[in-house]
Amino acid sequence: MSLLLDDITLTYPDGRGRLTALDRVALDVPAGSLTAVVGPSGSGKSSLLAVAATLVTPDSGRIVVDGADTAGLGPAAKAALRRERIGIVFQQPNLLPSLTAAEQLQVMAHVSGRLERTARGRALELLDAVGLAAEAGRRPHQLSGGQRQRVNIARALMNDPSVLLVDEPTSALDHERGAAVLDLLVGLTRERATATVLVTHDLAHLERMDRTVTMTDGRLTPAPAASR
Repeated sequence: MSLLLDDITLTYPDGRGRLTALDRVALDVPAGSLTAVVGPSGSGKSSLLAVAATLVTPDSGRIVVDGADTAGLGPAAKAALRRERIGIVFQQPNLLPSLTAAEQLQVMAHVSGRLERTARGRALELLDAVGLAAEAGRRPHQLSGGQRQRVNIARALMNDPSVLLVDEPTSALDHERGAAVLDLLVGLTRERATATVLVTHDLAHLERMDRTVTMTDGRLTPAPAASR
């Protein structure tokens, strides 16, 4: 398994007590598969992604990323793990306005210490994979919303992660462009053998997922068959 969350509990201070965000959550995502997480706002989906990304440390439970148990890792080691093994696709692309599409990706490689020539080739390869080879020299304001989201996805793949965590990638897109982005994520998951977790409110395309689970009040359960 490339991603394992084992008996995860996460709480936050809430007045004099604690608010439970994740309640003994268990999730395993094999390499080359895509798991969709659905559920109402405030149910714990964002907390799930934050824990899986090692951005938040749970109260209890175990997180294993590509065979690496994160228990006991310090902040620097977790940051290195994220750089090397975890790709994160945020809800908003947050592209740097002064950089071209290719340069957005090259920045990620620079942070990881890759050679500039190697990074340029990798960036162009990934932009081609997401259908943007002809847009490599364009800046964000010259791209459509769907194209910006594709750059966002390519950027998350720049360091060849084992785990891909995706937060509401279609929320700002119309139905047609949203469907195209989901198709792209499914294809990239298969081709690059990532363990992909997709948080989404878009229930129209769940049949393309390998599995769908529902988050309710911090608990994770299989989605009803009717929503698949």
